[in-house]
Amino acid sequence: MSDSDTRDSNTGDSKNGGSEKNIRGYGGGDVDAVISVEEVTRQAAAIAEDISIDQLDALAGNEAFVSINNLHAGYGQMEILHDVSLRVGKRQSLCLIGPNGAGKSTVLHAIFGFNNIFSGSITIGGADVTKLSPNEKLAQAGIAYILQDKSIFPGMTVEENLWMGGFLKEQPAEAKAEAERIFDKYPRLAARRKHLAKVLSGGERRLLEISRALVMNPEVLLVDEPSIGLEPRFIDMVFEILHDLQHNEGKTIIMVEQNAKKGLEFADIGYVLVSGEVAIAGSGNELLANPKVGELFLGG
Repeated sequence: MSDSDTRDSNTGDSKNGGSEKNIRGYGGGDVDAVISVEEVTRQAAAIAEDISIDQLDALAGNEAFVSINNLHAGYGQMEILHDVSLRVGKRQSLCLIGPNGAGKSTVLHAIFGFNNIFSGSITIGGADVTKLSPNEKLAQAGIAYILQDKSIFPGMTVEENLWMGGFLKEQPAEAKAEAERIFDKYPRLAARRKHLAKVLSGGERRLLEISRALVMNPEVLLVDEPSIGLEPRFIDMVFEILHDLQHNEGKTIIMVEQNAKKGLEFADIGYVLVSGEVAIAGSGNELLANPKVGELFLGG
């Protein structure tokens, strides 16, 4: 585990949906020692709880829009996820946290079709999407994947990058029309539409990555490490954008975030993954207030 996994670089309370989230007793504390990933995994496994489907349903408001049921998935013949179930309601956000190698990004990969699913199912709005290809999931099921940093095309302009986000549109004009809508929404990008993407700041690149995923007007956003590599001021900007997409545009967001405190402050729901299984589940506030979670993942 790196220092950034155990040290919180942001201070102060955050707002989510207009109400303050209270962090009690920790969250801004110093880290006296950095422990290994193996030790974090061991300690996290020791605090794992028995989690029922009824609990997961309740966290999703008993109206799950995204459901994963008893999923076993991985790469090649290697199983990484072991009997994982997940529930997220429409217009809700879920943040997955846990030690390196816990299977967090593998959950996103499974939803989008980037890995092998050995058994189990994934449904969106009641429709089974388990066997759809990534292109089908984007075009038909409304699922978009926002990759980690450095996924833009640096030799293309900002405008051309946005057009690439609509590569599955039937007509190029449709992608260009969506790009114009995005430029109207984000003047910061519009001012740089003819600039090569490689000259953008870190925050602008992340905004472009998010915006490119919006060209297909997805309902579900899979967001992999939105804060990685960003300065604190740009991290705040990115989470403000995601907050707007959830609360004003009705997007459902499933996120992996290495800055566990920031991710849980943002999210309605939090899951702790350990060794390919869901170890703890609760609201974002509940996980922030859990001293065991705080000790291992929040630097306090």
